[in-house]
Amino acid sequence: MRVPISWLGKWTDLPEDVTLEHLHAALVKVGLEEEDTHGFPLTGPIVVGRVLSVEPEPQSNGKTVNWCQVDVGESEPRGIVCGAHNFSAGDKVVVTLPGAVLPGPFPIAARKTYGHVSDGMIASARELGMGDEHDGILRLAELGLDPAPGTDAIELLGLDDAAVEVNVTPDRGYAFSIRGIAREYSHSTGAAFRDPAAAIAAPPVAGYPLAITDAAPVRGNDGCSVFSVRVVRGIDPSRPTPPWMASRLRLAGMRSVSLAVDISNYVMLELGAPNHAYDLGKVDAGGLVVRRATAGEPLETLDGKARTLDAADLVVADAQRVLGLAGVMGGAFSELGDDTRDVLIEAAIWDPVTVARSVRRHKLPSEAAKRYERGVDPTLAPLATARVAELLVELAGGTVDEGLGALYDASTPLAPVRLPLDRAASVIGVPYTRDEVIGTLRLIGATVELDGDIATVTPPSWRPDLIDDVSLVEEVARITGYDRIPAELPIAPAGRGLTRAQSARRRVAQTLAAAGSTEVLAYPFVADAVAERYAPGAASVRLQNALDPNVSLLRRTLLPGLAEIAHRNLSRGLTDLALFEIGTVFLPESGVAYGTDFIPLGAARPGDDTLARLGAGIPPQARHVAGLFLGEVTPKQPGSAAVASGLADALDAARQVGLALGLEIRAVQGAHPALHPGRTAELRVGDAVVGVAGELLPSLAAESDLPRVVAVYELDLDLLVELGAYDRQATPIGTLPAATQDLSLVVADTVAAGDVQDAVAAGAGELLEHIRLVDDYRGPGVAEGAKSLTFALRFRAADRTLTAAEATEAKLAGLARAAELFDATLRE
Repeated sequence: MRVPISWLGKWTDLPEDVTLEHLHAALVKVGLEEEDTHGFPLTGPIVVGRVLSVEPEPQSNGKTVNWCQVDVGESEPRGIVCGAHNFSAGDKVVVTLPGAVLPGPFPIAARKTYGHVSDGMIASARELGMGDEHDGILRLAELGLDPAPGTDAIELLGLDDAAVEVNVTPDRGYAFSIRGIAREYSHSTGAAFRDPAAAIAAPPVAGYPLAITDAAPVRGNDGCSVFSVRVVRGIDPSRPTPPWMASRLRLAGMRSVSLAVDISNYVMLELGAPNHAYDLGKVDAGGLVVRRATAGEPLETLDGKARTLDAADLVVADAQRVLGLAGVMGGAFSELGDDTRDVLIEAAIWDPVTVARSVRRHKLPSEAAKRYERGVDPTLAPLATARVAELLVELAGGTVDEGLGALYDASTPLAPVRLPLDRAASVIGVPYTRDEVIGTLRLIGATVELDGDIATVTPPSWRPDLIDDVSLVEEVARITGYDRIPAELPIAPAGRGLTRAQSARRRVAQTLAAAGSTEVLAYPFVADAVAERYAPGAASVRLQNALDPNVSLLRRTLLPGLAEIAHRNLSRGLTDLALFEIGTVFLPESGVAYGTDFIPLGAARPGDDTLARLGAGIPPQARHVAGLFLGEVTPKQPGSAAVASGLADALDAARQVGLALGLEIRAVQGAHPALHPGRTAELRVGDAVVGVAGELLPSLAAESDLPRVVAVYELDLDLLVELGAYDRQATPIGTLPAATQDLSLVVADTVAAGDVQDAVAAGAGELLEHIRLVDDYRGPGVAEGAKSLTFALRFRAADRTLTAAEATEAKLAGLARAAELFDATLRE
């Protein structure tokens, strides 16, 4: 919110020597955040001049300049060269004299040009920082001004003003107005506050001819709660916006459009009450209706874009067409134009959630929606229409129709809150007195009724965020000063720390990072097509209010997010990537509907039944860890070739995760719809399947503009934590001699080598220290449909030196076990 000093000073008492730094400090004291400062970066002398004569002088380059004599209130006129042609003798203009500095910075000096010494410059609106208009000189008559030559133009045009910008938190929508900021400045400094709303007298609701109908199906209070209209007839659309108003609007960050539109924006900024002005001549005589849009109904908004409405959109319409998207933006059809004489002014209170969803649905943020989303004071709607009408009469020469059209009213107060008077001291830790608490709550506009040590507090209409005792306590702390709160470090209670699962996840992350992978964080949302590619036919949870309606499913796997991040980094020139993510996946049961409209209210901790009811609406969620490798794992160097990353790196990373948790992860042949057939491994711990590793399908990698070979892995981290052997002891290094032997077995080529290796290890018993597959042979000497697997075996005993016979006996026991399970035979 940008706050011009002159505007703020109208409604609260400012020091005579007020500075932007003082305003920022005062507003930060009551919880607003300092953002920036704004102003018109120019210095004088800049004065009003009256053009005495204009002599056109054609130049050799084809351009014609004007040699002008200008009266600037001095004894002698000044000669000035000007290239614009939209003025003539007798016009009042703005003259920047030598020594002045315009935005840029652009210093002004007397200089010789086109054969004359130009003793200053006649300025355009853009050169003064007043707008983008640069087609010609600023003529003061167009602004309705007729000052004497020599008058200070900076003060005349409001260019001596400045503004502070503060960031308003989402719960304090009332501060998106001069009214709200003036009140907060008063709270901070004790300066007098004059409520601009109190200066407006709204007419009674009576005798109004225009019909207003609410045809919106309402669920609870998700429609329109207040709707107020007035009509002003016979305005002069040619009248200019007064400089003081245009200056304040510019400093507040809004562009001056036309007088009627500027008045509407001015009232919104001053009161915090969005309003909309329609060309009454374009509104059907049958009146206005508030309703839901018909799916597919068209609307061209004021930004000139054609939009297709949704059935959930709330609109204002007449009998013929939609006139505007409620609380967001009006339609172009009923827009005020150069020929508008009669104006219909509307101010309403719309449901914040409905407005927010329309903004997101149509990607159409607006100043009005920004305020509606945070909550608008419902008592302001009739006052806003009255204030707009008053300014239109004063500045545009219109007349107001009798009566005020209204739909509903704003007489219902906010719900009262019970507050023990010692609650603030117990929560904040500051010994607030009884009078401090009561006085602070009354200062912010609340009504306080006492019953012993219990206060019943009714929040003011502009504070819908005050819904419980803790919110009121926060107000006491904010208004009395955060500097009263002692700064003390809390002492952590003994015996607490990370849980077993938290410690395990941290260990996994540190292990992967130490091995060279970079941790990333992806959005948990995927599009329908992506979800189908990675998990065909699997049930997914769809969000009703997604950030992007085209990406509305909650992920079942971490792999799509890793692929998207890899694509983004690859497009920025990072061709060698090793990434990992630890995150939540959502695994709904097929046929089960998730979600709930149940919202527990109150300050008390929810009971077990309430928590169970909420939990029933949440799909099962598991933490996974996943990684991705592409490019080169070792770059090319002098004397060595580059080593490309691949499936082996994914398997190594998965085994590192297992080792970090005291588990041995082994890989067996597997399948996955998103991974390359024949290059996919199922990852197991014992008989439990804990994940998968492999290479992305080339077609899937191509869809993400990734290289052909992209290795990935994904593990169920929750399951690994549950299986983790945290008390596992390191195996002592053997000190006695080892016996090594080889074992070559012939099995069917459909038997997995890992299964054969497991069988040999199980049969060989405890003397077997290590087993490794060293050869997989298929060819001459081995029958068709069979393969020869050679294993290197190492035997060792902890208490004696093994004999060759003992080692051979253990090896043959392994052979017997493999023969029993897989019909393995010893290769001759």
